[in-house]
Amino acid sequence: MRGTRAVIDLAAIRANYRYACELAPAARTMPVIKANAYGHGMLEVANALAPLAPALAVAILEEAVSLREAGVTSPVLVLEGVHDAAGFAEARVRDLTVMLHDAEQISALAASGVPVKAWIKLDTGMHRLGFPAADAGRVVDDLTHRGLLVDKPVLCTHLACADEPGNTHTRAQLRAFAAATRGLDLPRSISNSAAILAWPESHADWNRAGYMLYGDSPLPGGHPAGEPLRPAMRFEAELIALREIAAGESVGYGARWTAEQPAVIGTVAVGYGDGYPRHAPDGTPVFVNGRIAPLAGVVSMDMITIDLTGHDDVSVGDTVELWGDRLPIQKVAAAVGTIGYELMTRVSERVPKLYLNG
Repeated sequence: MRGTRAVIDLAAIRANYRYACELAPAARTMPVIKANAYGHGMLEVANALAPLAPALAVAILEEAVSLREAGVTSPVLVLEGVHDAAGFAEARVRDLTVMLHDAEQISALAASGVPVKAWIKLDTGMHRLGFPAADAGRVVDDLTHRGLLVDKPVLCTHLACADEPGNTHTRAQLRAFAAATRGLDLPRSISNSAAILAWPESHADWNRAGYMLYGDSPLPGGHPAGEPLRPAMRFEAELIALREIAAGESVGYGARWTAEQPAVIGTVAVGYGDGYPRHAPDGTPVFVNGRIAPLAGVVSMDMITIDLTGHDDVSVGDTVELWGDRLPIQKVAAAVGTIGYELMTRVSERVPKLYLNG
């Protein structure tokens, strides 16, 4: 079998979740497992965290339905909400909680003929989804008067710049949310992963822990709040060939990389078909046998080439870590010009996952 795989440490995910809870002991912390648990396997992560967590969150109805069909009985919040009467009816049948964020949704909910469990999103400055913050009381009164809710809703907002400690826009959002919800006897939710780590004043009745669960910090490198996090994914592949090339010879499509001196090139069984970023530039780091080696040449669909000149201890069959506990995903993301979120979620379905501590 091809040696490309993602090794997922469920114990690390549980430890990261417990750390999120420790940072905000008065809050209920909800794991966010959308986008296949950020590439880590939604069902496996749900089963690992369900005994610890008061609820789970996904992005879309299809994700929530797949959890229910797999036997997950925990409360589940659909963060993007649903958008038609059939979706609301499905949410009620599946005992799901939905996010409400605009008037069209309320019309669809009324047309469905069934009340639902709901969170109400308020726009305090993200300007993506949410009712105007000043309308919070009116929206709650309308939904309650029309009998469209099961239980009290949670009022929530989303922070645009929480990954920047001290950011003035975040402070303005926190003030706006406080003003909008003042006098409403309802639970509140503000914090995402970055805010859990860096904005203790945003900790409310519910926190939403997503990216941090998977072992990387959304905060700038070196921020102490992220240090206890344990990487949960080790993306690795096998070295399948070694060859020596002369100075002046090139490697890969487009002959982008050319040897300036005699070089040893290793071919690794991973490519953009597996989710490794095609736009990764020469020099992007990988880790092999205790040392960093640089990418050399354009990423192919199924293979990459790396410069192993001076690595005298490598052999065909050795494991190459693309990111993980020895090569932080943040370093790879910085080299590629993206963020760790994208790298995690792009690992493709053809990459087998090996679960530890399941």
